[in-house]
Amino acid sequence: MATDRIFKMTFSSIYPMYIQKVEKKNHTIAELNQVISWLTGYDDAAIQKQIDNNVTMEEFFNQAPHINDNANLITGVICGIRVEDMEDPLAQKIRYLDKLVDEVAKGKKMENILRKPK
Repeated sequence: MATDRIFKMTFSSIYPMYIQKVEKKNHTIAELNQVISWLTGYDDAAIQKQIDNNVTMEEFFNQAPHINDNANLITGVICGIRVEDMEDPLAQKIRYLDKLVDEVAKGKKMENILRKPK
């Protein structure tokens, strides 16, 4: 299954793609790290440690200090799939992160990206 392949990919191999995506649209690594931190609870040093340790995406999310309580407010389509309808919790967290990175790249306001309950 394709999701199994994504689970085994290293965060260190995907992170540069996230950087490229946001920088191509004139946004910063700091903005990228802000949304990663919001979703996972990692600070900048912990993000770098996960990169240095070459953890898989599965390990990255399983070791996350705290998945944000408002992550379920992330909605929309990534790769043709509605993130809010995904059944596999790990795949959903990975797609949540993809959605947040897309929103940074599109220039959405940070206060809107970092969802607050209504």
